[in-house]
Amino acid sequence: MDFLFSPIKLLAEWLTLSVFGLAASSHLAEAISFFIFDTIKILILLAVIVFAVSIIRTFFPPQKIRALLSHKFSIFNNFLAALLGIVTPFCTCSAIPLFVGFVQAGVPLGVTFSFLIASPMINEIAIVLLLGLFGWQVAGLYILSGLLISVLAGFLLGKMNLENQLEAEFFANSKLTFSAKMNSWLSRVKYAQHYTIDIVKKVWLYLIIGIAIGAFIHGYVPTDFLVSYAGADKWYAVPLAVLAGIPLYSNAAGVAPLISVLVQKGVAMGTALAFMMAVVGLSLPEFLILKKVMKIKLIIIFASIVGLGILLTGYLFNFVLK
Repeated sequence: MDFLFSPIKLLAEWLTLSVFGLAASSHLAEAISFFIFDTIKILILLAVIVFAVSIIRTFFPPQKIRALLSHKFSIFNNFLAALLGIVTPFCTCSAIPLFVGFVQAGVPLGVTFSFLIASPMINEIAIVLLLGLFGWQVAGLYILSGLLISVLAGFLLGKMNLENQLEAEFFANSKLTFSAKMNSWLSRVKYAQHYTIDIVKKVWLYLIIGIAIGAFIHGYVPTDFLVSYAGADKWYAVPLAVLAGIPLYSNAAGVAPLISVLVQKGVAMGTALAFMMAVVGLSLPEFLILKKVMKIKLIIIFASIVGLGILLTGYLFNFVLK
């Protein structure tokens, strides 16, 4: 995929060296060139993929969603809900209205959890960023591991009969939140256009901040410094990465560019992606949002199961991609 973006790379180098007049071997030139290239590349990928996924989303009205998630094999419903999470809102605060709608529509709790876990973790934004930054092999393995976590965690939560741990009053006062059915290609394209613009407006600042931090690390932080603390041979690196991600709150647009640079600097792939998963799917601010719809006991159980899945995924990536 890199050859598709070679003109952008040339543009970034021309701006850095000719327009800004920076020395080619300087740390600042490396950082600036990296920032320009990644910003343009990711914004293009983001707009194209979000637009395409938005078109797909218009084919899933409420009746079809409920029918899809009513298969007699319960774990298959978890799998379908996780797939649905890929083409739905990109962060927890956006996914909660749909989570509430699923519960009110009679979708089993465990199935709704599969959706809630997958939505921020493996949505279209995460996929496009990983595809652009690491290639299809890493993106594919990330999708598979994210789906596995979403499906198994939701399945386990569903078997625990935890419906009494929901905040009943919140659900009683909420209304179903589903997108309207589209009847023509013109309406689908208009919806996708507006949604893509809205998403880009919401994430561009996160994206810029994440790339800027990554550019600084790319240009100035020595490789040996990070490898000494987060190399593949450090058994404690994965749990530390997960713990470091819990206090933070961002979406894939903000954290994926940083992950790319950490890997370039020698941080093990599994460790870096475990950090990303923790930030987007296991963060403390996320739990504060979930407190509106769940009791503390359910949040703790939910976090424990998902956290274990992220840890295992981190170690798996480090083992497979070492």
